[in-house]
Amino acid sequence: MTNMEKWPEIEKAATEQRRELVLQGGGVDKRISSCGGLPSSLYSLQLLNYLEVSQCPSLTEIHVEIQHLTNLQSLVLCRNKLASVPDVIGILKSLKVLDLSVNNLKCLPQGLTQLKELNTLNVSCNCLEGLPDGLSQCTKLATINVSKNQITAFPPDLFSERLDLLSTLVASDNSIQELSGEICKLSALKVLDVSNNKLSEIPSDLSDCPKLKEINFKGNKLSDKRLEKMVNGCQTKSILEYLRGKGRGRRDEEGGDSDKKKKQQQQQHKKKKGKVREEQDEVEELNKMVVRVLHVSEAPTALTVKVNAEVKDVRPYLVCCLVRGMSLKPGNALKRFLMAQTKLHDDLCGRRTIATIATHDAQLVKGPLVYDVRPPTRLKVVPLGRREMTAVELIRQLHLEADELRKQKKRQNVTGLHKYLQLLEGKSVYPCLVDADGDVISFPPITNSEKTKIKKTTTELLIEVTSSTSLQTCKDVMDALIIKMAELNKFTAEHQEEAGSDGEEDGARQPAADAETSSQLIVQQVRTVDQDGNLKVVYPSKTDLSQETSNFTVIW
Repeated sequence: MTNMEKWPEIEKAATEQRRELVLQGGGVDKRISSCGGLPSSLYSLQLLNYLEVSQCPSLTEIHVEIQHLTNLQSLVLCRNKLASVPDVIGILKSLKVLDLSVNNLKCLPQGLTQLKELNTLNVSCNCLEGLPDGLSQCTKLATINVSKNQITAFPPDLFSERLDLLSTLVASDNSIQELSGEICKLSALKVLDVSNNKLSEIPSDLSDCPKLKEINFKGNKLSDKRLEKMVNGCQTKSILEYLRGKGRGRRDEEGGDSDKKKKQQQQQHKKKKGKVREEQDEVEELNKMVVRVLHVSEAPTALTVKVNAEVKDVRPYLVCCLVRGMSLKPGNALKRFLMAQTKLHDDLCGRRTIATIATHDAQLVKGPLVYDVRPPTRLKVVPLGRREMTAVELIRQLHLEADELRKQKKRQNVTGLHKYLQLLEGKSVYPCLVDADGDVISFPPITNSEKTKIKKTTTELLIEVTSSTSLQTCKDVMDALIIKMAELNKFTAEHQEEAGSDGEEDGARQPAADAETSSQLIVQQVRTVDQDGNLKVVYPSKTDLSQETSNFTVIW
């Protein structure tokens, strides 16, 4: 090893048996420079599940002894000067997040392909000329970011049916010359960014990606000039429809033999299914979860949210909708709903660092609403379960609570609570959703207000999702929440007797027909407009709420 110098952070982590360690910034960099690398004691912290060493230009290599940190789930080595990563990284079988962005890497170790639990790979802003073959072995990959490198081609096995969880592929600012039609095998792909490359063609097969919602091909010199013009100004849906038309024309030119063969195979497949499939279809039909979308035009008094321009630099993305028909009164229905929201916050929302959900009793909301910003000392809110206080007071209180939690759990400084609090650090103004009375009903990503808190008696909900990441992120989270609400509603309707076990008078079992009716959700569109009244987004739109499960139906 390079040195045996004692570092106080590492000694403290060892003594307190901490699970998380962060080493970053100028002070750490000076020690790395003077010692010739990271101290050997770091690799003895075998309880660590989160390790971050960042913003240290003197860090040029990671020692092979990192293989001893077998409990690591997140390894963040960004903004250093790493020239290589040892192949033994493949021994870290529990690793889920690997961030090697903003370094000097020219290649990635082959051992990376052995990380079976890996779901997030960020190697952006390096000098990579390619990716290792075998990434399809990392079957849990959901996000890959290889932007700002020197990559000329994707490895063939990247577009594999095995990567059926890969939803985001960002490869902008490279030298990629070809995009294979095999990309359609990525059944979960939602976001594809290959802008500023050297593509001349976009395969028509791309239109067969069933969940694709956001594509970026800007900055490529396409041979189809009409398509090149479209990718610079049209929505994803229009581009995919154009590609679909091109693909259909190509197939017609090739003749109908392949289509006939395909139909024969499909017929044979259907025959094999036989009665088993028919019985399953009947069961699925009976168990369908139904969501009906009420368009803005069908609701003259529709709620509108105006977005002020100042939020652009703080937390720019917001989608809202109204939901009726959600049964919260029986038994533990409300508790189950709140638990589902918490789980989404922990998972899909990255503990609120990626996006935040707020739910309100719509009957207590006075519109129109304004998504605005206020200075921390002037933003007053009544947080859930607390007294009225300014944002400054609330943030201070939450930091104290987070520090106490950190001490109890023997962590360093990256608890989930700390992470989303850090999103507001250095901001001169904070985002807030304000009602017609001028009251703050939501302060994302921190809290919503006691004023509009949902209860068992709530019959209509206003749901908001905000993010600093992207509009599509907000929509994905909203989609997931509504699908979960439909699932919970179906469960409540089918278990009325159980739901009434807490002694409520309304707990009697409903007839089957009534249960079916009560399980249907009605989602009413909410428009988000700019200061001049121009439409920014309406949710849900036709491209939202795509079918995620076989027993989920949307009626437009």
